[in-house]
Amino acid sequence: MKKFRLLLLLLCSMLVILADAQRLAILSDVHVSPGNANESKLKEAVAEINASDADAVLMTGDLTNEGSDIQLRNVKSILDQITKPLYVIPGNHENNWSQSACKTFNDLWGSDRFVFELGNLLVVGLNCGPFMKMGDGHIKQEDLIWLDQTLARRIKPGMKVLSINHYPLLDDLDNYRDYVEVLKKYPVITHQNGHYHRWKQYETCGISGVMVRALDMGNGDYGYTLLNVDLNRMWIHVYNKVLGHEPELKYAYKINLDYDSFPAKQITTSVPQGFKVEKVYADDASIFTRLGVDKTSLYFGNSLGYVKCIDKRTHGVRWKYKTDAMLFSRPAVWGDVVIAPTADKRLVWLDKQTGKVRHIYEALGPYVADGVVVDGVLYQGGYKTFQAWDVKRHRLLWHYDSIGNYCQAAPVVSENDVVFGAWDTYLRLLDRKTGSLRWQWNNGRSNNLFSPGNVVPIVTGDRVIIVAPDRATTAINRKSGKQMWREKNDYKVRESLGRSTDGRVVYAKTMDGELLAMDATSDEYRLLWKTDAKFGYEHAPCIVLEHKGCVLLGSRRGMLAVVDAKTHQLLFAYEMGTSEVNGFEVDATTGDVYCTLIEGTIYRIHID
Repeated sequence: MKKFRLLLLLLCSMLVILADAQRLAILSDVHVSPGNANESKLKEAVAEINASDADAVLMTGDLTNEGSDIQLRNVKSILDQITKPLYVIPGNHENNWSQSACKTFNDLWGSDRFVFELGNLLVVGLNCGPFMKMGDGHIKQEDLIWLDQTLARRIKPGMKVLSINHYPLLDDLDNYRDYVEVLKKYPVITHQNGHYHRWKQYETCGISGVMVRALDMGNGDYGYTLLNVDLNRMWIHVYNKVLGHEPELKYAYKINLDYDSFPAKQITTSVPQGFKVEKVYADDASIFTRLGVDKTSLYFGNSLGYVKCIDKRTHGVRWKYKTDAMLFSRPAVWGDVVIAPTADKRLVWLDKQTGKVRHIYEALGPYVADGVVVDGVLYQGGYKTFQAWDVKRHRLLWHYDSIGNYCQAAPVVSENDVVFGAWDTYLRLLDRKTGSLRWQWNNGRSNNLFSPGNVVPIVTGDRVIIVAPDRATTAINRKSGKQMWREKNDYKVRESLGRSTDGRVVYAKTMDGELLAMDATSDEYRLLWKTDAKFGYEHAPCIVLEHKGCVLLGSRRGMLAVVDAKTHQLLFAYEMGTSEVNGFEVDATTGDVYCTLIEGTIYRIHID
């Protein structure tokens, strides 16, 4: 009888342990394109997972290579064969290069974040960008708010939290400190992420993290990750599951709920006499757009799809207009209207005073490029199209549609020329009146990711000058489209470019955080001077602005640098925030400079 009771007690104990042990399969970085090797291997992984004892399946991002609609729908058709509960978030390859400006992912999967319960385990996953341009990972402001509110509402006594993201809880995320501070308020047992295509265990403020494997680890190693969470014994086991082989234990660690604090952060907040830098607005969402500016107001779009008008004097919201997707294009201001190019494939004319809709055109979007209004005509890049619109009459004047991908940066309109780049490897010059192509140029490479797709060209005199992700500076004859000179050196320029007020100097920001000044009139590459802006590693495509004798640069981590255009000395660097500076706008009324940061803030920069 005693043996029977002992056996019964042991059996009950085992059932408790099994009941508290949650088993999850994690797919990450599958990078499926129709017909590639990863497509067939993902199908094998799906078959194995369906036959396993996993309770749920997590997909932690980088489902595709370029985030196109075709690629997303193809990989979804494979993941739809999973017979277990499936939860999916995008990765940088869905967010940075997206045909739909990130909208198709949400249309297919319903959201770019998830939360669900497995017994006493609450699993929560968030999107982290970078969003439609080169940048670091970033948790949207509204997602940080949602995370805090969701965990506060759903966590009950005895429950624990599993955190999921494409990026680790490290400096790879520009606002990872804010993310971690929210997580530390709750019983988070571990954070699992992909992105790096390699295994690594790490810790942030006492929260244990694991970088999990990609589908393809090279040398024929295809597989996925198995995660076993034992809340009864407070242990986590991470397994490497190579296709066709038994799981191999990779990491085993005790669950820790004793968190540490971040070390104090050194913040640069002083500016010299004659300058003033002030935050004038903080939004409840992220801001990916530059600003439209007029005499009384500032106009921008946010990640919740709102076009907003901010009063420059009171800094209050005068009006807002809701669209159906995140916004990436700067609102174009002209006369008594604001034209909003939207990611839900529309051009929307809004009354500047009230925000009421004047006109909507269902266009060939989505739009992620900044438009430019010159003499009452809006010049606007879209997806595989470039258009000219009569703003007053809401009438399409012409459109050029021989483009292989989307336009992203603002065009330059000069005399009878319209110059712009696209993510199809080409820089183009069109006739301003007719929209006909005069010439197109590329760097000789067929890879779209080296395109001049997100650089505002410098058009001056007889030439067009650009920088691009191929890390070269190129001067092109404005009339013929023939290359005049091309310099690819150790300075590693990328997409950040500007010009002096007289048009004789071209500025570029390097990936080492330096400001280069180049001769815009020379028939060969000529470096005039360079200054270290103290940014360190740098890749934000923020334009460079010369204004009132100063050159302004913005960094991927919210730093403003101001350089004297005459002495070439760094006057000061100021930490406005932690996220990318989107771009600078000069207020023609006051001479002030405004800029937005991705974290949802607007700054005013005053120069005496």
